[in-house]
Amino acid sequence: MKRAIIAAFAAIIMGNAAYADTIKIGVVGPFSGPFALQGKNFKAGIDAYTAMNGTTIGDDTVEIIYRDLPAADPAQSKALAQELVVKEKVQYLAGFYFTPDAMAVTPILKQANVPLVVMNAATSAIVTKSPLVVRTSFTTWQTSTPIAKVAHDAGVAKVISIVSDYGPGIDAENAFKAGFEKEGGAVVEAIRMPLSTNDFSPIMQRIKDSGAQGVFAFLPSGPTTLGFVKAYNENGLKAAGIKFFAPGDLTQESDLPALGDAALGIQTTFHYAVSHDSAENKAFVEAASKAIGNPAELSFPSVGAFDGMNVIYKMIEATGGEQNAQKAVDAVKGLSWVSPRGPVSIDPESRHITQNIYLREVTKADDGSYYNKEIQTFEKQGDPGLAAVK
Repeated sequence: MKRAIIAAFAAIIMGNAAYADTIKIGVVGPFSGPFALQGKNFKAGIDAYTAMNGTTIGDDTVEIIYRDLPAADPAQSKALAQELVVKEKVQYLAGFYFTPDAMAVTPILKQANVPLVVMNAATSAIVTKSPLVVRTSFTTWQTSTPIAKVAHDAGVAKVISIVSDYGPGIDAENAFKAGFEKEGGAVVEAIRMPLSTNDFSPIMQRIKDSGAQGVFAFLPSGPTTLGFVKAYNENGLKAAGIKFFAPGDLTQESDLPALGDAALGIQTTFHYAVSHDSAENKAFVEAASKAIGNPAELSFPSVGAFDGMNVIYKMIEATGGEQNAQKAVDAVKGLSWVSPRGPVSIDPESRHITQNIYLREVTKADDGSYYNKEIQTFEKQGDPGLAAVK
């Protein structure tokens, strides 16, 4: 089987040595199941980009081919990527909501001669697994480090850390602990929950028993984050004055209507808010809202996908449509542009995105809707987690 796949890769590379008429981009994400809204945001971001920029680059036409991966499943992720490369003959792979799924694909990139543009998966180490990986989303080190300073500045000295037990959760735990201890604070207890956890009442009791003045939390956006924030309120932690700190996954815009007033005042640090005040974001939100159908469902994976398409288009321009993964990746090292989230660039060494991180507070608008209001900017943040990986 392995020999057959290698032979197929070789045939594809030879067959694509000339310029292509149609350039296929394979996008893997959760388009069904509990995280389907995140996949829907991938597609909304991609559709917004093509609506604003067209589907032709020079003489070539871009075609998007989607594959559904409802939940984290590394073996299935790799199988889908191999199918996209071998059967569909894609020249680019993109998407990937969960870290284990992106990690599983990195070993095939060199042989397949295909770059991977990560539109969400947030563990720092992904970009170190292959020189053909570029990330346009964020990392949990990048979004969790600034909130440690926010917690300290709020007068909190003792925090309990609660994270999902997988790559991004562990990164978030380590990032917050490093930042908080640097500020002089103490993490009194660190709890890692199975990714499948959906009953948070025992966790809330442990928070109460810890004696901490605040809780730092990270879970992947979706049903789990909604359940966690609800449990924080329903179990009396907010009423008891235990302060809540988290990266922005915990208050994604699509969850705010369900959280209602319970979310008011929660502060998070993140790379994007749908409310970001710029001409670029207003144009993006208009296009992405049309693409997704229900504007209330628009959330952060859409901007990672939108910017991912910008990077892929630049790769196609630089290679003239030729399949040359290394040349494509080299072309976007150091690339900078103004994203809907603000000024961004691709670090030439790590191939990870440098961007502003914003402190946001859940606020109620005049029309009764809820949104993340940006109240502070941490400019040009790279990924401090890469130092930890190395």
